[in-house]
Amino acid sequence: MFIDIHAHAYRKPVPFVTRFPTPEQVLERYDQIGIQKGVLLPVVSPEIYLPQANEDILEMVEKYPDRFIPFCNIDPRALTNAVDAPLDRLLRYYRDLGCRGVGEVMLNLPMMHPLVQNLFKHAQATGLPVTFDGSDRVGGDFGLYDDPGLPQLEHTLQRFPDLVMIAHGPVFWAEIAPLETPGQRKSVFRPDGCQVHIDFPLGPVKEEGVVQKLLRRYENLYAELSDAAAALSRDENYGPEFLTEFQDKLLFGTDYCQVGMPFRTMELLLNWHATGKISEEVFRKIMRDNALRLLRLPQA
Repeated sequence: MFIDIHAHAYRKPVPFVTRFPTPEQVLERYDQIGIQKGVLLPVVSPEIYLPQANEDILEMVEKYPDRFIPFCNIDPRALTNAVDAPLDRLLRYYRDLGCRGVGEVMLNLPMMHPLVQNLFKHAQATGLPVTFDGSDRVGGDFGLYDDPGLPQLEHTLQRFPDLVMIAHGPVFWAEIAPLETPGQRKSVFRPDGCQVHIDFPLGPVKEEGVVQKLLRRYENLYAELSDAAAALSRDENYGPEFLTEFQDKLLFGTDYCQVGMPFRTMELLLNWHATGKISEEVFRKIMRDNALRLLRLPQA
Protein backbone atom coordinates (compact mmCIF):
# COMPACT_ATOMS: atom_id res chain seq x y z
CA MET A 1 0.00 0.00 0.00
CA PHE A 2 1.06 3.57 -0.67
CA ILE A 3 2.29 6.54 1.40
CA ASP A 4 0.98 9.97 0.37
CA ILE A 5 3.66 12.55 1.17
CA HIS A 6 1.35 15.52 0.54
CA ALA A 7 -2.28 15.94 1.61
CA HIS A 8 -4.47 18.56 3.24
CA ALA A 9 -7.46 18.41 5.57
CA TYR A 10 -9.58 20.85 7.54
CA ARG A 11 -11.45 19.84 10.69
CA LYS A 12 -14.69 21.18 9.23
CA PRO A 13 -15.78 21.92 5.65
CA VAL A 14 -14.72 25.34 4.35
CA PRO A 15 -17.00 27.61 2.31
CA PHE A 16 -15.24 28.63 -0.89
CA VAL A 17 -12.09 29.07 -3.00
CA THR A 18 -10.75 25.60 -2.27
CA ARG A 19 -13.05 22.90 -0.88
CA PHE A 20 -10.50 21.29 1.41
CA PRO A 21 -11.59 17.80 2.54
CA THR A 22 -12.21 16.80 6.12
CA PRO A 23 -9.98 14.04 7.52
CA GLU A 24 -12.83 11.59 7.10
CA GLN A 25 -13.16 12.51 3.44
CA VAL A 26 -9.41 12.00 2.98
CA LEU A 27 -9.60 8.54 4.54
CA GLU A 28 -12.64 7.62 2.47
CA ARG A 29 -10.66 8.41 -0.68
CA TYR A 30 -7.58 6.61 0.63
CA ASP A 31 -9.59 3.44 1.27
CA GLN A 32 -10.98 3.54 -2.25
CA ILE A 33 -7.56 3.62 -3.93
CA GLY A 34 -5.23 1.82 -1.53
CA ILE A 35 -3.33 4.58 0.26
CA GLN A 36 -2.25 3.37 3.68
CA LYS A 37 -1.03 6.64 5.21
CA GLY A 38 -0.83 10.30 4.36
CA VAL A 39 1.16 13.31 5.49
CA LEU A 40 -1.07 16.23 6.47
CA LEU A 41 0.43 19.64 5.70
CA PRO A 42 -1.15 22.64 7.45
CA VAL A 43 -1.97 25.81 5.56
CA VAL A 44 -0.66 28.70 7.69
CA SER A 45 -0.14 31.57 5.21
CA PRO A 46 -3.19 33.55 4.05
CA GLU A 47 -2.34 33.71 0.34
CA ILE A 48 -4.39 30.62 -0.53
CA TYR A 49 -6.94 30.39 2.27
CA LEU A 50 -7.54 31.30 5.90
CA PRO A 51 -4.77 29.80 8.02
CA GLN A 52 -5.20 26.73 10.17
CA ALA A 53 -3.33 25.86 13.35
CA ASN A 54 -0.70 23.18 13.65
CA GLU A 55 -2.82 21.94 16.54
CA ASP A 56 -5.60 21.13 14.05
CA ILE A 57 -3.26 18.70 12.29
CA LEU A 58 -2.09 17.18 15.57
CA GLU A 59 -5.71 16.69 16.61
CA MET A 60 -6.49 14.82 13.38
CA VAL A 61 -3.42 12.63 13.84
CA GLU A 62 -4.42 11.85 17.41
CA LYS A 63 -7.83 10.75 16.13
CA TYR A 64 -6.38 8.61 13.30
CA PRO A 65 -2.82 7.77 14.40
CA ASP A 66 -2.48 4.77 12.07
CA ARG A 67 -3.44 6.77 8.98
CA PHE A 68 -2.00 10.27 9.26
CA ILE A 69 1.51 11.68 9.72
CA PRO A 70 1.84 15.31 10.87
CA PHE A 71 3.89 18.11 9.40
CA CYS A 72 4.00 21.48 11.13
CA ASN A 73 4.16 24.80 9.34
CA ILE A 74 5.45 28.22 10.35
CA ASP A 75 4.90 31.42 8.44
CA PRO A 76 8.35 33.10 8.42
CA ARG A 77 6.70 36.34 9.53
CA ALA A 78 5.72 34.71 12.83
CA LEU A 79 6.83 35.87 16.27
CA THR A 80 8.58 39.13 15.36
CA ASN A 81 8.34 39.50 11.56
CA ALA A 82 12.11 39.83 11.63
CA VAL A 83 14.99 38.08 9.91
CA ASP A 84 16.33 36.87 13.26
CA ALA A 85 13.03 35.55 14.65
CA PRO A 86 13.71 32.53 16.91
CA LEU A 87 11.63 30.14 14.81
CA ASP A 88 13.66 27.21 16.12
CA ARG A 89 11.67 27.41 19.36
CA LEU A 90 8.47 26.66 17.48
CA LEU A 91 9.99 24.03 15.21
CA ARG A 92 11.56 22.12 18.12
CA TYR A 93 8.26 22.24 19.99
CA TYR A 94 6.31 20.70 17.12
CA ARG A 95 9.08 18.27 16.23
CA ASP A 96 8.98 16.96 19.79
CA LEU A 97 5.22 16.51 19.45
CA GLY A 98 5.81 14.19 16.50
CA CYS A 99 5.83 16.42 13.43
CA ARG A 100 8.06 14.92 10.73
CA GLY A 101 8.61 17.96 8.57
CA VAL A 102 7.70 21.55 7.70
CA GLY A 103 5.28 22.66 5.04
CA GLU A 104 3.67 23.28 2.79
CA VAL A 105 5.62 26.56 2.69
CA MET A 106 3.79 28.69 0.15
CA LEU A 107 3.78 32.29 1.28
CA ASN A 108 4.37 34.63 -1.65
CA LEU A 109 7.84 36.02 -1.03
CA PRO A 110 11.06 35.39 -2.95
CA MET A 111 12.76 32.20 -1.84
CA MET A 112 15.94 34.14 -1.08
CA HIS A 113 14.08 36.70 1.05
CA PRO A 114 15.80 36.95 4.45
CA LEU A 115 12.60 35.99 6.29
CA VAL A 116 12.29 32.78 4.25
CA GLN A 117 15.97 32.00 4.59
CA ASN A 118 15.63 32.35 8.36
CA LEU A 119 12.95 29.66 8.36
CA PHE A 120 15.17 27.37 6.30
CA LYS A 121 18.09 27.96 8.65
CA HIS A 122 16.05 26.87 11.65
CA ALA A 123 14.52 23.92 9.81
CA GLN A 124 18.01 22.68 9.01
CA ALA A 125 19.05 23.12 12.64
CA THR A 126 16.10 21.06 13.87
CA GLY A 127 16.53 18.32 11.26
CA LEU A 128 13.12 18.76 9.63
CA PRO A 129 12.62 18.46 5.85
CA VAL A 130 10.71 21.26 4.12
CA THR A 131 8.03 20.92 1.44
CA PHE A 132 7.54 24.11 -0.60
CA ASP A 133 5.45 25.37 -3.50
CA GLY A 134 6.63 27.95 -6.02
CA SER A 135 5.45 30.95 -7.97
CA ASP A 136 6.61 32.94 -10.98
CA ARG A 137 5.53 36.27 -9.51
CA VAL A 138 5.27 38.23 -6.27
CA GLY A 139 1.73 39.42 -5.64
CA GLY A 140 -1.54 37.93 -6.83
CA ASP A 141 -0.44 34.37 -6.15
CA PHE A 142 0.80 31.90 -3.56
CA GLY A 143 4.14 30.14 -3.40
CA LEU A 144 7.78 31.14 -3.06
CA TYR A 145 8.95 33.21 -6.00
CA ASP A 146 11.87 31.96 -8.09
CA ASP A 147 13.31 33.13 -11.38
CA PRO A 148 13.37 31.05 -14.57
CA GLY A 149 16.06 28.42 -14.11
CA LEU A 150 15.39 28.24 -10.34
CA PRO A 151 18.55 30.06 -9.17
CA GLN A 152 17.02 30.93 -5.79
CA LEU A 153 16.32 27.26 -5.12
CA GLU A 154 19.88 26.38 -6.08
CA HIS A 155 21.36 29.04 -3.82
CA THR A 156 19.18 27.81 -0.95
CA LEU A 157 20.38 24.24 -1.50
CA GLN A 158 23.94 25.54 -1.43
CA ARG A 159 23.42 27.58 1.73
CA PHE A 160 21.76 24.76 3.67
CA PRO A 161 23.35 21.47 2.56
CA ASP A 162 21.85 19.56 5.49
CA LEU A 163 18.31 20.76 4.84
CA VAL A 164 16.20 18.29 2.87
CA MET A 165 14.01 20.28 0.49
CA ILE A 166 10.99 18.63 -1.17
CA ALA A 167 10.12 20.51 -4.34
CA HIS A 168 6.47 20.69 -5.37
CA GLY A 169 4.34 22.49 -7.91
CA PRO A 170 4.23 23.55 -11.56
CA VAL A 171 6.98 26.16 -11.33
CA PHE A 172 9.42 23.36 -10.48
CA TRP A 173 8.10 20.75 -12.91
CA ALA A 174 7.92 23.15 -15.86
CA GLU A 175 11.73 23.12 -15.79
CA ILE A 176 12.03 19.43 -16.76
CA ALA A 177 12.97 20.81 -20.19
CA PRO A 178 14.10 24.29 -21.33
CA LEU A 179 11.27 26.81 -21.18
CA GLU A 180 9.83 28.32 -24.34
CA THR A 181 8.53 31.32 -22.38
CA PRO A 182 8.75 32.09 -18.63
CA GLY A 183 4.99 32.65 -18.48
CA GLN A 184 4.41 28.94 -19.09
CA ARG A 185 5.52 28.11 -15.59
CA LYS A 186 2.25 28.77 -13.79
CA SER A 187 -1.32 29.93 -14.33
CA VAL A 188 -2.36 33.44 -13.34
CA PHE A 189 -5.29 34.92 -11.43
CA ARG A 190 -7.33 37.77 -12.87
CA PRO A 191 -8.33 40.71 -10.64
CA ASP A 192 -11.78 39.14 -10.23
CA GLY A 193 -10.17 36.02 -8.74
CA CYS A 194 -10.74 33.76 -11.76
CA GLN A 195 -7.83 31.56 -12.69
CA VAL A 196 -6.48 31.82 -16.23
CA HIS A 197 -5.06 28.43 -17.16
CA ILE A 198 -1.96 28.25 -19.31
CA ASP A 199 -0.71 25.81 -21.89
CA PHE A 200 1.82 23.87 -19.82
CA PRO A 201 4.98 23.02 -21.79
CA LEU A 202 4.23 20.01 -24.00
CA GLY A 203 6.05 17.79 -26.46
CA PRO A 204 9.12 15.54 -26.34
CA VAL A 205 11.90 16.33 -23.90
CA LYS A 206 14.65 16.94 -26.46
CA GLU A 207 16.96 18.58 -23.94
CA GLU A 208 17.17 18.20 -20.17
CA GLY A 209 16.07 21.07 -18.03
CA VAL A 210 17.20 22.45 -14.68
CA VAL A 211 15.24 19.86 -12.67
CA GLN A 212 17.49 16.97 -13.64
CA LYS A 213 20.66 18.96 -13.08
CA LEU A 214 19.61 20.05 -9.61
CA LEU A 215 18.48 16.55 -8.60
CA ARG A 216 21.87 15.16 -9.64
CA ARG A 217 23.93 17.94 -8.13
CA TYR A 218 22.31 18.32 -4.69
CA GLU A 219 21.83 15.36 -2.38
CA ASN A 220 19.42 17.38 -0.24
CA LEU A 221 16.89 17.96 -3.04
CA TYR A 222 13.89 15.66 -3.40
CA ALA A 223 10.79 16.11 -5.54
CA GLU A 224 7.12 15.33 -4.90
CA LEU A 225 5.08 14.13 -7.86
CA SER A 226 1.50 15.30 -7.28
CA ASP A 227 1.80 18.10 -9.86
CA ALA A 228 4.18 16.22 -12.16
CA ALA A 229 1.70 14.37 -14.40
CA ALA A 230 1.88 16.90 -17.22
CA ALA A 231 5.67 17.08 -17.06
CA LEU A 232 6.11 13.30 -17.05
CA SER A 233 3.46 12.45 -19.64
CA ARG A 234 4.59 15.05 -22.19
CA ASP A 235 7.11 12.45 -23.34
CA GLU A 236 5.95 8.85 -22.87
CA ASN A 237 9.44 7.55 -23.61
CA TYR A 238 11.40 9.93 -21.43
CA GLY A 239 9.01 10.00 -18.46
CA PRO A 240 9.77 6.41 -17.34
CA GLU A 241 13.49 7.05 -17.86
CA PHE A 242 13.28 10.06 -15.57
CA LEU A 243 11.52 8.04 -12.87
CA THR A 244 14.09 5.30 -13.14
CA GLU A 245 17.12 7.57 -12.89
CA PHE A 246 15.77 9.52 -9.92
CA GLN A 247 13.95 6.66 -8.23
CA ASP A 248 15.64 7.38 -4.88
CA LYS A 249 14.67 11.07 -4.82
CA LEU A 250 11.02 11.05 -5.92
CA LEU A 251 8.00 10.89 -3.63
CA PHE A 252 4.40 10.00 -4.39
CA GLY A 253 1.89 12.64 -3.35
CA THR A 254 -1.69 13.57 -4.15
CA ASP A 255 -1.86 17.19 -2.93
CA TYR A 256 -5.42 16.27 -1.95
CA CYS A 257 -6.91 19.73 -1.46
CA GLN A 258 -10.24 19.58 -3.27
CA VAL A 259 -12.98 17.04 -2.65
CA GLY A 260 -13.29 14.72 -5.64
CA MET A 261 -10.16 15.93 -7.45
CA PRO A 262 -8.42 13.43 -9.76
CA PHE A 263 -5.01 12.02 -8.89
CA ARG A 264 -3.41 12.21 -12.34
CA THR A 265 0.12 11.26 -11.31
CA MET A 266 -1.11 8.20 -9.45
CA GLU A 267 -3.04 7.08 -12.53
CA LEU A 268 0.09 7.55 -14.65
CA LEU A 269 2.37 5.63 -12.27
CA LEU A 270 -0.08 2.76 -11.95
CA ASN A 271 -0.32 2.54 -15.73
CA TRP A 272 3.43 2.62 -16.29
CA HIS A 273 3.93 -0.02 -13.61
CA ALA A 274 1.23 -2.28 -15.05
CA THR A 275 2.66 -2.01 -18.56
CA GLY A 276 6.26 -2.57 -17.46
CA LYS A 277 7.52 0.91 -18.30
CA ILE A 278 8.83 1.23 -14.74
CA SER A 279 10.04 -1.68 -12.65
CA GLU A 280 8.54 -3.00 -9.45
CA GLU A 281 11.53 -1.62 -7.54
CA VAL A 282 11.13 1.88 -8.97
CA PHE A 283 7.39 1.82 -8.35
CA ARG A 284 7.78 0.65 -4.74
CA LYS A 285 10.43 3.25 -3.91
CA ILE A 286 8.40 6.15 -5.28
CA MET A 287 5.05 5.03 -3.92
CA ARG A 288 6.21 4.05 -0.44
CA ASP A 289 9.80 3.28 0.48
CA ASN A 290 11.35 6.71 -0.10
CA ALA A 291 8.79 8.35 2.20
CA LEU A 292 9.38 5.78 4.91
CA ARG A 293 13.13 6.35 4.71
CA LEU A 294 13.02 10.14 4.49
CA LEU A 295 10.57 10.57 7.35
CA ARG A 296 12.18 7.79 9.42
CA LEU A 297 8.99 5.81 9.69
CA PRO A 298 8.78 2.12 10.63
CA GLN A 299 9.15 -0.24 7.68
CA ALA A 300 5.72 -1.77 8.26
